[in-house]
Amino acid sequence: MARRYRMISGDSHLDIPPERWTGRMPTRWRERAPRRVTLANGNDAIIVENRSPYTPTLQLTGTTYDQHDVKPITYDGPGAGSPERRVQEQDQDGVDAEIMYTHPVYMNVWRGIKDDEAYKAVIHAYNEFLGEEYCAHAPDRLIAMGVIPDTGLDDAMREMEYCDRVGLKGVCLYKFPSGKGYPTPEDDRFWQAACDLNMPLTGHTGSGAMRFSREGPIFPYRKGPKDAGPGRDPISIMTRFAGEGLWVALQMAFAGVFDRFPRLRAYWAETQIGWLPFALSQIDDNYERSRYWAERLWGLEPLARPPSEYLKTKNLWGFMWDPFGVRLRGEIGVTQLLWGNDFAHAQGDWPYSRRVIEETFAGVPEGEAHRMLAGNAIEFFHLGGN
Repeated sequence: MARRYRMISGDSHLDIPPERWTGRMPTRWRERAPRRVTLANGNDAIIVENRSPYTPTLQLTGTTYDQHDVKPITYDGPGAGSPERRVQEQDQDGVDAEIMYTHPVYMNVWRGIKDDEAYKAVIHAYNEFLGEEYCAHAPDRLIAMGVIPDTGLDDAMREMEYCDRVGLKGVCLYKFPSGKGYPTPEDDRFWQAACDLNMPLTGHTGSGAMRFSREGPIFPYRKGPKDAGPGRDPISIMTRFAGEGLWVALQMAFAGVFDRFPRLRAYWAETQIGWLPFALSQIDDNYERSRYWAERLWGLEPLARPPSEYLKTKNLWGFMWDPFGVRLRGEIGVTQLLWGNDFAHAQGDWPYSRRVIEETFAGVPEGEAHRMLAGNAIEFFHLGGN
């Protein structure tokens, strides 16, 4: 019998201490594994290869929840425990399931491992832990996104295929499949494989900024000055009045990804949505003003459709408390929006999400509210519920 979902958080977090999963790494690499240390001030921190310890501060569960009384910063707060405890925390919040993300902070820390083979072993051990242990406890409720290494296309494809075999219901990209900060032709093999596997693709950062690369080229332009960085190129000019949350989706559109792979869609978590209608109109306007000189001077090929159509029809967007955005839902499309509680980070309201939902969705027809609270997640992540 299909599970009845009423509330699915499309944006929750995994802040699991490394010792819970690094034992799955091959013995020869374990000395390079991330490890937890306790600093002199009592804070927990993560360290790899004797680099400076990193304390996740706001990224670590419970740090700004006064009601949790988690002081100092430790892995003892909500969201960092066993899968059994996580299900209990969902029940406290009235949530039936969570789409869970590993914060980019951890991905950046893990990437501090110098040896690529050891780094890939970390990624694989973590995905194995998620698929075989953590999510396996309640696969219809604990829906963690797998993570992909940035060491090249073959490695990215191999790990995505493993995530599929182990039962993970989606993967989160922190860079493009080739490991670069912009789409490349070789990435097409990954997009095709994702379509063949019916594997949902997602992106997430704590700030809502989805740009994979803040330095160097953001698009492989055929022309233009080679030293031109973000802010001086056509896409930067087209998005000058837009938030950063749509950067990668726009890169993919201009690279022709959505045209070549019409089945491909992507979900960008924690972007908020109130800004989207304004941003989409500005992007279309600036595209029309820029498209001819961008093609002549930079070699940016024109799109088959206005950019806003790609951003609205091929992408889904995540929000937390955003009553203004919900009121503007018709400008984006109610089928493209997913609510999330951001548990257990500071932007969320655990365990009072039901109260936030009552405020955010006041006056919204029941069918539309269900779409944003559960239906869109069920469809996108192939959850098989209703």
